[in-house]
Amino acid sequence: MLIIIAIILGIVEGLTEFLPVSSTGHLILAGHALGFTGLRADTFEVFIQLGAILAVIWLYRERFIKLLQIRKTTGFQGQRGIKLLALTSLPALIAGAALHGFIKEHLFQPTTVAIGLAVGGVALILVEKFIFQKHKPKTLSLDNLTFKQALQIGLFQLLALWPGVSRSASTIIGGMLGGTDRKTAVEYSFLVAVPVLVAAGGFDLLTSLSDLHTADIPLFATGFVVAFVSALFAIKYFVKLVQRYTFTPFGWYRIVLAGLVLLLIR
Repeated sequence: MLIIIAIILGIVEGLTEFLPVSSTGHLILAGHALGFTGLRADTFEVFIQLGAILAVIWLYRERFIKLLQIRKTTGFQGQRGIKLLALTSLPALIAGAALHGFIKEHLFQPTTVAIGLAVGGVALILVEKFIFQKHKPKTLSLDNLTFKQALQIGLFQLLALWPGVSRSASTIIGGMLGGTDRKTAVEYSFLVAVPVLVAAGGFDLLTSLSDLHTADIPLFATGFVVAFVSALFAIKYFVKLVQRYTFTPFGWYRIVLAGLVLLLIR
């Protein structure tokens, strides 16, 4: 039964990690629906995000190889690319480390997730209607991303510390409000997920090792692999989707889901 739960949650993670709907929120809700809760469940939900992150590294491997070319100082590569990612990641890493215990203890609940989903959904709709449609983007490529934009995206990413808000949604909104086009904002949200989620997943795993057992390895491994495979599918089609449609449907989906959650837990 636990392996089946791992497969279900792996699919949920892979399909939602990079959509502006909050993968953490969906995992918490799915976990409660399946009766999979507690410290082990919380750690599992954070750990399998690494499977989705591996999908990003694989699909954007050429970008990451360019980041390793340290002597490069132009575009999104080498020193400049690493500095951009670091500037975006630093606020969330610092705040996440400081608030880690509080977040896991008090915010990993259906009610708080529903609040995050609803607020984020309203924000997507309003920003899409009043800002995205009326301002022509100035940055059309990752290679033209500025340090000011990187910092703004990093500050917006802080909002995702509240489960349900969505790291993807907050970084995409931060990018587009800063002047990037949809595709650039989405792709940057993929790339910046790597340092943030690797750090979060590794930190959570280290702090929870004493509460895990060898018997948990098949559970965690299954979730990791399934999240990787389903994320490969989601990433490819999401990039194509945002080039043709707005984020408004995602906003309405979040609001409806939040309402259903609040209705069911009453």
